[in-house]
Amino acid sequence: MSSPSELRSRARKPFCEEVETRGHLVDSGLMAHILDTIIRDGAAFDVLEFAMGHTNDDASYARIEVGADSAAVLEHLLEKLHDLGCVRRTAPEPVLEPAPADGIAPPGFYSTTNHPTAVRLGDRWIPVEGQRMDAAIVVEAGGRARCVKLRDLRRGDPVICGIGGVRVSPIPRDRDRSDFAFMSNDVSSERRVRLAVRELAGEMEAIRARGGRTIVVAGPVVIHTGGVEALSHLVQNRYVAALLAGNALAVHDLENALYGTSLGISTRTGLAVDEGHHHHIRAINTVNHAGGIAAAVHAGLLQGGVMAACVRSGVEFVLAGSLRDDGPLLETITDMNVAQDVYARVLAGADLVLILSSMLHGIAVGNMLPATVRTICVDLNPAVLTKLADRGTTQALGLVTDVGLFLHLLAQELGLAA
Repeated sequence: MSSPSELRSRARKPFCEEVETRGHLVDSGLMAHILDTIIRDGAAFDVLEFAMGHTNDDASYARIEVGADSAAVLEHLLEKLHDLGCVRRTAPEPVLEPAPADGIAPPGFYSTTNHPTAVRLGDRWIPVEGQRMDAAIVVEAGGRARCVKLRDLRRGDPVICGIGGVRVSPIPRDRDRSDFAFMSNDVSSERRVRLAVRELAGEMEAIRARGGRTIVVAGPVVIHTGGVEALSHLVQNRYVAALLAGNALAVHDLENALYGTSLGISTRTGLAVDEGHHHHIRAINTVNHAGGIAAAVHAGLLQGGVMAACVRSGVEFVLAGSLRDDGPLLETITDMNVAQDVYARVLAGADLVLILSSMLHGIAVGNMLPATVRTICVDLNPAVLTKLADRGTTQALGLVTDVGLFLHLLAQELGLAA
C-alpha cells in the first residue's frame, strides 16, 4: 500500500475541503473510485491520513483534502463523493425545510440511496429508518429520521435539504463469495449454474433454520419453463416466506392447474392445444366465480400449482396489477400506490430476495430494498441485471440461465425434487 505522501495529486487548488470516509476502502475498490472521481472532475487531492483495516471485519479510514478551481466545482464534486461515502470532516447539522404541501418536497431536498444512511443531530449520528432509494428524509421530534416517499410527505414535515449532515455508507461486495460470485454477461455454463445453486441452497437452508425470510419475486416465465413443481416444493417446505408477482404469474399458474397449459401451450408436451389461447381467460373466470384463489383451493377446484401451494402452506402472496392485465384475478391489487405499499410491507426484514425472470417487478422490488439485503436475479436475459444495477440495486448478483432449469436444480439441491 502506498504511503500517504505518495497518494497525492500534483496540483494544489484554491478552494479546498477536507472529507473523511470509513469502510472496506481497498478490497472493494472504493478508494480508487473516490480518487478517480476527483481526478475526472479536474480537481486535486491530498490523502492526509490513511489507516487500513486488517481483517474482513475491520474498516479502513481515510482523510482526504479535496481541491478545485471554483467553489461551484468543489460543491458539485463533494456531492458526487458523498454518494461514495465521503462526508465533510466538520459536517454541519442537516438543513431542514418544511414540505410546502402534501406529496411535495421542498426544492433541493436530499434524495436517498439504498445504502445505510445516518444524519447528524447534535453530536450524534442517527441511523435513518426504512432505508430505500429515491425517498426524502424526514426528521421527527425526539431525534428520529426516516425515509419517506414523496407521495407520503405531509405539509410541514421537516425535510432534509442538501447533503450537509448526511452520511452514506456504501455496502461493499463480500470478500469471500467464492462460487456465489456468478455474475455473467453470457449464458452460464452448466457447471457454473450448479455451483451457484449449491451455494444458494446452503444459504436458504441457513435462513430457514434461523427463522429468516426469503422472498421470491416471480414472473410468468416460471410457469412457461416448467418451474411450477419446483417452486411449489420450495413454498410447501417453508423456503419461501412470501411470493410477490403480477397478475400474469398467477393466471398462468391457474391455467396450468386447470387445463395443463400455459399461454395455450401444453406444459407436458410443449405443443399448442386446440383452443388453448382461451384457457387463461377461462381460468380467470372460473377462479373468480369461485370467489378467488383461496376459495377455489378450498373448494377442490385447484389441486396443484404455485398459488395452491401458497394457500395450503399459509405463505403470503401479493399480486400487483398492470395496464395489460386480463381479468384481473380478484386478488390482484389494481391501485399501484396500494400495491407498492403492500410490497414494501412484505419486504421489510427480508434476508434474501430471489428475482425469477421478472424484470418490471424485479426492478420495482430493487427500488424498495436497502443495499444490505442479498438480492439474486435469475434470468436468461443479462440485460435485466444491468437494468437493476443501473437503477441502483448494485447488491444484486445475477445468474444467466433458464429459470425452469434453475428451480429444478435448486429443489434437487435441497432434496425436494420428486
